[in-house]
Amino acid sequence: MQTNPIGASELIITDKGCIYHLDVHPEELAQTVITVGDPGRVATISKYFDRIEHKKEHREFVTHTGYIGQKRISVVSTGIGPDNIDITLNELDALVNVDFNTRLPKEAHTSLEIVRMGTSGALQADIAVDSLVVGTFGIGLDNLLHYYNYEENAEVAFIKDAFIKHTRLETSAIKPYMVESAIHLLNKFPKREGYIHGITVTCPGFYAPQGRQIRLSPAFPHLIDSLSSFQCGEHRISNFEMETSAIYGLGRLMGHQCLSINTIIANRQTKEFTKDGALSVERMIEKSLALLIN
Repeated sequence: MQTNPIGASELIITDKGCIYHLDVHPEELAQTVITVGDPGRVATISKYFDRIEHKKEHREFVTHTGYIGQKRISVVSTGIGPDNIDITLNELDALVNVDFNTRLPKEAHTSLEIVRMGTSGALQADIAVDSLVVGTFGIGLDNLLHYYNYEENAEVAFIKDAFIKHTRLETSAIKPYMVESAIHLLNKFPKREGYIHGITVTCPGFYAPQGRQIRLSPAFPHLIDSLSSFQCGEHRISNFEMETSAIYGLGRLMGHQCLSINTIIANRQTKEFTKDGALSVERMIEKSLALLIN
């Protein structure tokens, strides 16, 4: 157990007693947290609350905490990308596991349920736009988790090694990592309810890191084909986006339970794009909230 207080430059607490970026007090955070990338999507979810206790906003980080029935939930916008997940997950963890008065970790650990509800691109032709996908695993093509001490278990390492061998993506610039989702949360969103289960790949950007070319040529021109053709037993890559593996990785290191749900707004194989992204997101939220609170 750490005995030296965490320094003021390391854990930044405002004069109001809030964590620095999220601008939230410890008592303003629920143990069930829904993360969204888009700050505007926070209100799209909290409108389903029976009552809202707290609303906070600082930069791209918007937090609404309230109740659906007896279930207390916080919705937090993270912004885009693994770097923003580093901020969000560390600050969520500090809010529940650090005493802000003593600046020491609490003796009793609190495990959060963290569920991402986002948008994503499908990598399989048979995954239609507007489908709902949950990430059984997250594979990170970013570098965030390499700044922490993370080791995969044997099953995860086996799948990751097969992924690297198939895609040949491990280079001096890319070192993939892989993390599993929380099984008890995954089981809340089963295939029989219309959720597709598959591996979610997290990319550090939207254009070349996801195989797009506008004026600059990507260094990995066959990225889409490499990802979509990967198969390891029953596991295949269903989709990619920019946050899931970072959430899974930091969440696992911190002892939190994490799951990522995405509505598919584009299919990179068929070149289709959703005709109504807002409606697709709304359906995901309404359906997933009902399953989450039960």
